[in-house]
Amino acid sequence: MDYNDIITRLHSLANPENVKGMARYGITQQNNLGISIYLLRPLAKQIGTNHPLALRLWDTKIHDARLLACFIDDPTLVTSEQMDLWAADFDSWDICDQACTSLFDLSPLARTKVFQWADQEKEFVRRAAFSLIAGLAVHDKTATDKDFEAFLSLCITHAIDERNYVKKAVNWALRNIGKRNIPLNKKALQTAEKIKKIDSRSARWIASDAIRELTSPKIQEKLERKKKKK
Repeated sequence: MDYNDIITRLHSLANPENVKGMARYGITQQNNLGISIYLLRPLAKQIGTNHPLALRLWDTKIHDARLLACFIDDPTLVTSEQMDLWAADFDSWDICDQACTSLFDLSPLARTKVFQWADQEKEFVRRAAFSLIAGLAVHDKTATDKDFEAFLSLCITHAIDERNYVKKAVNWALRNIGKRNIPLNKKALQTAEKIKKIDSRSARWIASDAIRELTSPKIQEKLERKKKKK
């Protein structure tokens, strides 16, 4: 399936009603065909990994084509420049999160980008830093506990960011770190307690929500099972 075939296929799958529904969840309507991710992922499998094609699809500025690009790109070929350019294009939480947890978190550049992007003021670029952390906590099997402990300091620093898409990503990152293993669960909870003391509505929400999940019997039992498997 070549580039033209894919564009034709995407337009054939367009669903204007879905676009309206997505808008209610904060997903951009601009250049959005409304194609379900459950249709895009099988299409990505059919296409296979293809870095040059991913770059071309991203350049269309079509929301659905960009999601597809995230699914077919080769993380080993992704460059630092590409990551920065795509991050600057993020205009919706879903494209940000899919790029970060389906592609960028598999790149050897991911940990470096976390610190670079967290310092950026643009909302979806900063969100990308914490989406990356959330993805790395699940997918990066080579990272050490110390790697994630370094990320916890970023959660404290940016817990005061009141912007909805940032605070939710900080919370997501904190929770995913705390679900990685028992030692990191304790570190994440200690971090949450520090965040809870910050005089910020965003910080208090981030901390309370994280503490509620990370201390829950479900998570604690899951962590114990993971420990026994090692």
